[in-house]
Amino acid sequence: MTTAARHVSVVMLAYGAEPYLHDAVAAVLASVDVDVELVLVDNGCTTDAVATLPPDARLRVVRPPRNLGFTGGVAVGTAETTGDVLALVNSDAIVEPGALVALVRALDDETVGLVSGQVRLASDPTTVNSVGNPLHVLGLSWAGGMGDDVAAHAARTPVASVTGACMAARRSTWDALGGFPETFFAYLEDLEVSWRCWQHGLRVEYVPDAVAVHHYEFGRSPLKMYLVERNRLLFVATCYGGRMLALLALPLLAFELAILLVAVAQGWGRQKVRGWSWFLGHLGWVRRRRQAVQAARTVPDRDLAWLLTATFDPAQFPLPAGGGVAQAAMRAWWGAARRLL
Repeated sequence: MTTAARHVSVVMLAYGAEPYLHDAVAAVLASVDVDVELVLVDNGCTTDAVATLPPDARLRVVRPPRNLGFTGGVAVGTAETTGDVLALVNSDAIVEPGALVALVRALDDETVGLVSGQVRLASDPTTVNSVGNPLHVLGLSWAGGMGDDVAAHAARTPVASVTGACMAARRSTWDALGGFPETFFAYLEDLEVSWRCWQHGLRVEYVPDAVAVHHYEFGRSPLKMYLVERNRLLFVATCYGGRMLALLALPLLAFELAILLVAVAQGWGRQKVRGWSWFLGHLGWVRRRRQAVQAARTVPDRDLAWLLTATFDPAQFPLPAGGGVAQAAMRAWWGAARRLL
């Protein structure tokens, strides 16, 4: 099958006002050198943005009875797709015509499992929003390369995690991985599936030719902070191996206390405690999920340690007074721990 004949299924979610939805849909349908279908999941659009989309035989709208979150919405949308490649594109991301075929070509390498593109800021398309996301040893992730000039990221490279704003996988790979864990609802689900992809012996890569412009706005709501912190705990507890958890136990506990202090100071301490409560109240789910993830992996942590970082991006995680000392200690700890994995 030639690249031009590849059938790509794109899943997109609509929620809230969706001011850029028409542009995002039109851009996907204008993709070149692929046979594209678009499944749009109306997860709670509050305007007529979905209803007023121009009719197109390649576009189907799915309306679940309630907001299923990003993970649940993607699962519903994926079930309606028929392509041999599955792509996810945000409803505020405008893909260039050749973006999807660039992702498809990268996936023609059978050693690659997940790919994502060069996501640029719509407010300044010469500037990076994400070129794949790093993973900190404590389970945090952030938009990789945020604020960089796009010219600095012209090479295809392996990354710890794709960005969910513009990513793709062979449908067979996605099914084998089981997609996103629906329990996550939203946030860090792209990190979780990416890390499991690496654990399955498949590479995760950034593809610079797959360009999308993202109308990105950083937000920090109580719900977001709850989900981010809860899902970070779920990721670490289920995806890290036993030896790695033991080696990182002390810094993980210290970080939990530190982040609680930050949460209280910033006004979301209740959400941080709520995340702990959910975790402790669902230990059965955590145990079952951990058993499944660890049983399915074929690559040990020691072979993936090169993908992790012990250094925060100062542009996205400004350190408080004394934070530099703590970060230096974390780097030293991780350097020693890596040798013991």
